[in-house]
Amino acid sequence: MRKIAVLLFLFGLTACAQNTSGVMASSTGEGRIDNSAFNGDVTVGRVFTQGEAENLICAGTLANQKRSDVHIQYKFTWYDINGLTLEDDGMSWKPVKLHGKQQKQVSAVSPTGTAVRCELYIREAISN
Repeated sequence: MRKIAVLLFLFGLTACAQNTSGVMASSTGEGRIDNSAFNGDVTVGRVFTQGEAENLICAGTLANQKRSDVHIQYKFTWYDINGLTLEDDGMSWKPVKLHGKQQKQVSAVSPTGTAVRCELYIREAISN
């Protein structure tokens, strides 16, 4: 009975949570669309990595498909050769404003020299 109460409580928390889904694009060419309406507004161009000394640079282009401004957030997630995330807790969502039909390149440097790939996530900005 206690497990059911805990599950119902957790379900209640997620039901009240704001929608944080969006779009993901990977440096390996993979992609995922969790919010098709948002994907129609903002798209992610090719995500790629480039070596720099010991760390990788990951970059991708965000494109506003609308004629009006959009406020979004983006985040890079880094992976090692075994597919494990690298310091993901320290990577926060960064806000960006895209004007109508604007494209903007965003980039980040890997937190460690063991990164071999990255994923770029974007979502609608969440206001508090």
